[in-house]
Amino acid sequence: MARTAAAHMADTLLKAGVRRIYGVVGDSLNGFTDALREMKSIDWIHVRHEEGAAFAAGGEAHVTDELAVCAGSCGPGNLHLINGLFDCQRSGVPVLAIAAHIPSSEIGIDYFQATHPESLFKDCSHYVELVSNPHQLPQILTRAIRVAVARRGVAVVVIPGDVALKPLEAKTPWLIPAKPVIRPADDELARLAGILNEGSRITLFCGAGCKGAHDPVVALAARLKAPIVHAFRGKEFMEYDNPYDVGMTGLVGFASGYAAMKSCDTLLMLGTDFPYRPFFPDGARVAQVDIRPEALGNRCGLELGLLGDIANTVDALLPMVREKSDRTHLDAALADYRKARADLDALAESGPSGKVIHPQFVARLVNELAADDAVITCDVGTPVIWTARYIKPNGKRRIVGSFNHGSMANAMLQAIGAQAACPGRQVISLSGDGGFGMMMGEFMTLTQAKLPVKLVVFNNGTLGFVEMEMKASGFLDTQCDLKNPNFAAMAEAMGVKGIRVEKPGDLEAALTAAFAHEGPVLVDVLSARQELAMPPKTTTGKAYHFGMFLMKAVLDGRAGELIDLAEVNLRR
Repeated sequence: MARTAAAHMADTLLKAGVRRIYGVVGDSLNGFTDALREMKSIDWIHVRHEEGAAFAAGGEAHVTDELAVCAGSCGPGNLHLINGLFDCQRSGVPVLAIAAHIPSSEIGIDYFQATHPESLFKDCSHYVELVSNPHQLPQILTRAIRVAVARRGVAVVVIPGDVALKPLEAKTPWLIPAKPVIRPADDELARLAGILNEGSRITLFCGAGCKGAHDPVVALAARLKAPIVHAFRGKEFMEYDNPYDVGMTGLVGFASGYAAMKSCDTLLMLGTDFPYRPFFPDGARVAQVDIRPEALGNRCGLELGLLGDIANTVDALLPMVREKSDRTHLDAALADYRKARADLDALAESGPSGKVIHPQFVARLVNELAADDAVITCDVGTPVIWTARYIKPNGKRRIVGSFNHGSMANAMLQAIGAQAACPGRQVISLSGDGGFGMMMGEFMTLTQAKLPVKLVVFNNGTLGFVEMEMKASGFLDTQCDLKNPNFAAMAEAMGVKGIRVEKPGDLEAALTAAFAHEGPVLVDVLSARQELAMPPKTTTGKAYHFGMFLMKAVLDGRAGELIDLAEVNLRR
């Protein structure tokens, strides 16, 4: 039998280092999945929804830093990939999507399940192309692989099912370039050094682009006597072993990080495209270094923007920067951080006779009991807050979430990809009950694919972050309630160990047992609904709007909720 285009595609992916593909089978994918079956070298991870496939591929790419692949059949099948691919693209992780298409003879005449995937995927990819002839496949596929890896994002290959079955004899050429060394020219570095040498209150603001740059950035902070503030995606790369770290800024950040940004006279942004304009300083000189030209000056006006990899750029910059002796700005920021950290830690306790399980306490215990090299994923919503404030990186742990795209239901799906790629590593999903319920079908993937993910579900019966946003804006919270089952009992019925925790005194033993269990586990934690997460800076406007909520709640006959709110947050 002649070799098919589908077989060539499978062979090329194998040579590119791909070892698994996440997807849901379908008729337009039959040629490809059968080629994988015959090859026996690439695993097909059968998920229950293609959105789960894309998020899982993203989770794998996050922890391996290598190309991951997902696939969907024609029409609705590959359309379901889009939300997860948006997350991969905005997170900057290398993912290739195979989007099978309707028969090539039927394109353009409103055939069953017809869409235009080459248009649909444009907004969530660096590259998307239709293979209309099998002889186009080698060049399109290899280009897609190179673009996904080199540009750190999504590439999509659209291939009709009948084209995949056509004969193709072609060799797999050279595939992936090595990572280049990119840094600014010396005269540009000298300009940046001049700005830093002239500053007296310098703050470094670090994001995900500081991956692999921990030591040179800390060395720069030491020379400048500069506090280091990190964005959430910079947390896992800059918070650990860092005597200059003063916490995070942003909506889920610390007061200390906010203050260190606002009080500086010179701000150096390193590998961050932090989106919230009100958190930037007023009147400070701002310089930025980033590998992405589109990020430079994207959030605030710059005096200087430099294009370069953070580690290489800072290494070259260091000899040009003069050692400073004045620690006034640094010491003030460190003092603020110690106070903010102590205040947050005080909220993560539960007394011996406590009756309420505070989510901060859950996150603190997860941090203490998790393996040193655990991969921890967190759902968008309040789990992001507790992860940001209580999960501590150490240079070996990974923290994965939908931090740029902000999609619900990401944590368990990304945990699937992380666990499939790292079978011997502990993977913990900190899931909200809203997020877990939204994509609960993928819970079955854990047993089917034999993935020992540990799920900790914050079961507070509400879309917690949305509820807080409503209250903070002065609205009565509406349609946030979640009528949940006993998730632990549901897990047991599905063949997964389930543990339900209703008292704080039982939590540590439950988590210890869960993390020690060889297979997947779901820990259903009945946590406080009315837990408030204060922003790093409380304004008069926020206080006014929250006051309006209190008044409306009383007028609406919901005074009982206010009593619960006070008991949960004030009697600590």
